[in-house]
Amino acid sequence: MKDPSPQPEETQQAPAPARRKKSVPVRAWQRMLSGRRLDLLDPSPLDVEIEDIAHGLARVARWNGQTSGSNIFSVAQHSLLVERLSRRSHPDLDPRWRLCVLLHDAPEYVIGDMISPFKAVLGGDYKAVEARLLSAISIRFSLPTVWPAPLVKIVKASDHAAAFFEATRLAGFAAEEAKAFFGRPARLDAAAEKDYLTPWEAETAKMRFLKRFEELKP
Repeated sequence: MKDPSPQPEETQQAPAPARRKKSVPVRAWQRMLSGRRLDLLDPSPLDVEIEDIAHGLARVARWNGQTSGSNIFSVAQHSLLVERLSRRSHPDLDPRWRLCVLLHDAPEYVIGDMISPFKAVLGGDYKAVEARLLSAISIRFSLPTVWPAPLVKIVKASDHAAAFFEATRLAGFAAEEAKAFFGRPARLDAAAEKDYLTPWEAETAKMRFLKRFEELKP
């Protein structure tokens, strides 16, 4: 027969207090080769250098690197192709607007070139970072932070035209498939097409980008 008298409760050892983790600040800046530290959350125009932009863009691959040739097809080379196409379609475009065209993908020297399918997966958050960077870059080079609608239209049209050429010449797209994504192809003379659609070495892309920047800057 069990003893009906109350039994003492088992004592339990109190859990050890959780150790507090030291809060480590999140690093939201990138150190550039120039020595600048560019803050992605609050980019300062004072930390933007054209040498860093040219160096970075010449080493960022378009199409996630899925292009033919011994070298990557870089964002720097793409930017020059877009600016060349804008000259053909709008020969009287102001040099300051041409500089905007050249710099339209400049934020990618920090955030890289995300392909459109990946952007669709991520949603729109990256756009805020991209917009802040482009605004800082624009201020640094005496360009408006808000580009006029006609200029944006020219940039988009030239960008799509460049994408059509890149898709069909380098990325394995059939012409009809590329046309469905990027619209009707623009005209580009044979010599320019051969030059701008033969992937350059990184240093060549960098130097040609810098040269065109110097020709266009205010």
